[in-house]
Amino acid sequence: MKLIPIWLKALCVIVVSSGLLTFTNTATASEYERNKAVPVEQVLFGQVTSVRQITEREIIQDKANGWEIFGGALIGGVLGNQIGDGSGRDIATILGTMIGASVAENKGRKSKIKELRLVEMMITTEQGEEYMVVQDYDRNMVFSRGDEIRMIYLANGSVRIDKQY
Repeated sequence: MKLIPIWLKALCVIVVSSGLLTFTNTATASEYERNKAVPVEQVLFGQVTSVRQITEREIIQDKANGWEIFGGALIGGVLGNQIGDGSGRDIATILGTMIGASVAENKGRKSKIKELRLVEMMITTEQGEEYMVVQDYDRNMVFSRGDEIRMIYLANGSVRIDKQY
């Protein structure tokens, strides 16, 4: 009978276990880039009739703790391998690996709160139509009631409000 090294058993359990080791790339919405040329679909001109600063909180989970989970599984597998003989040792190794990975995952979870600053504007266009627009707050372009604006519809489907100068 060929013996399987403990580190290989631990690695197999981690890979097979459902979702214990995940590496995800959390993509966030790209911010408006003022130095980038994009096709414009339509431009409407109007006036800000009301403006309100709002915030939105987002809890971001840190999913970059894969190596911590791997280390916990490895340590748990080594400790589990110290118990019993034969198939009992194999079961203890597998259980130790799973418990170690689970403990490391729960301990390694980190979250932070990201606060998004937004501005909500009610706009009346020159044609008399009213639009409610929420966009990222830009400290270089603060809106007030009565500001003359242009509503820019971009080819990617987004809308941006800028002051009309």
